[in-house]
Amino acid sequence: MRRLLAILLLLAGALPARAADDPRDGLVEIPAGRLQQGDATGEADERPREVALEAFHMMRHEVTNAQFAAFVAASGHVTDPEAKGSGWVWRDRWRSVAGADWRHPAGPGSVIEGLANHPVVQVSQRDAAAFCGFYGLRLPGDREWEYAARGSDRRRYPWGDEPPEADGQRRANFGTLPCCAPDGSDGHPRSAPVGSYPSGASPFGLLDLAGNVWEWTSSPYPPRPEQVALRGGGWGNNPYCLRVSYRHGNPPDIGLDMVGFRCAGSPAP
Repeated sequence: MRRLLAILLLLAGALPARAADDPRDGLVEIPAGRLQQGDATGEADERPREVALEAFHMMRHEVTNAQFAAFVAASGHVTDPEAKGSGWVWRDRWRSVAGADWRHPAGPGSVIEGLANHPVVQVSQRDAAAFCGFYGLRLPGDREWEYAARGSDRRRYPWGDEPPEADGQRRANFGTLPCCAPDGSDGHPRSAPVGSYPSGASPFGLLDLAGNVWEWTSSPYPPRPEQVALRGGGWGNNPYCLRVSYRHGNPPDIGLDMVGFRCAGSPAP
C-alpha cells in the first residue's frame, strides 16, 4: 500500500522525478528483528534493553554535498544556519562562526568544491528532515539507527568488537585518541568521501555508521528531551564515541561542521 501511494504521488508530481545520485536509490532493506540495545559499561542513558523492530529501509551512505545541492536547487530550501547567518564549528571547542553554512562548513573562506562525495554538514535536524521528506523518506529513529548499526547482537562497533584501527585496517574516519581533535593520519583531517571504509560496514552493509560525521535522528535525546539524539560519532571523536550505543544531543535548529544525516523509509520507499 505504501509503495503504491509513493508511486501515485510521484505520478501526481508530489515527489521529484529520480535523477542521478537520488537518495531513494541508495536504500538498504533492514529486516524486522530484535535489537539488543545499549551498553552496561557505557553512559547512564545506555541502559541495556531488548527492543522489537519492524522492517524498514535506510540509506547505505550519509547524504552527500552533491545530493543536498540537488535538493536545494529543486526545492529552494534555505537552511537554518543560512537563515541565522552562523553555524557551529569545532576549533578545540564548539564555536559559533558567522557565515558558516553547508556551502562554507568552517565559515568564510571554506568551500565544498571538490567535496561532492563528502557528507553534507552544517544542516540542522529540521533541514535534514526537509531533505528526507522531499523524497518521500524520513529521518531514522534512535532505535532504528542502532539496530541498523549493530544488528541483533551486542557488538561494540558496526563491524564487531575490534577497535576502529586494528590488524592494519582502518575501519572508520575518526579523531585523535585523546578526545577531541581531528586526525589527518588517514589522509582525511575532517570528513572523508562516503563509503571510504568498506571494512567498517554494519551487519546489513551500511557504511560510515561509525565516524565521519554524526547523524541526526528523529528521536529526543534522553538526558535532555528538548534536544535531538545524534548517533555515530565524527571525524574529531575518539573510539569511545564511535560505539553503536553512544549518543549525544543538540537542539534541532542548529548546524555543526561534524554533523550530517542519512534518511530512512518504512517499511518500503
